[in-house]
Amino acid sequence: MRLVNLTPHEIVIHGSTRGGETRASISPEPISARVESKIVPAGMVIGLALVRQIYGETVGLPAPVEGVMLIVSTIVRAANPARADLASPGELIRNSAGQPVGCRGLVIS
Repeated sequence: MRLVNLTPHEIVIHGSTRGGETRASISPEPISARVESKIVPAGMVIGLALVRQIYGETVGLPAPVEGVMLIVSTIVRAANPARADLASPGELIRNSAGQPVGCRGLVIS
């Protein structure tokens, strides 16, 4: 199985095998898959604007290819539940400053 990263960030995946910890770094492709969205006003609360984020079409997502799993954001995966070839980063691993430095495995639908 070949993994293709359709997020805008390098994905560093940590996993476990019988022999110990494994790690894979997957560079992003030039074009990312994303879900279009727009912001619409939804009122006010204590003088602060409330908005709704409305999600639309998925763009930048190629057709399935046998033997290829696409790494996409959680929102892209959730917007395409019939696609068995989509995975998103699993539980985030953070450094001492709280910044994400990798993930534990991949999440599939």
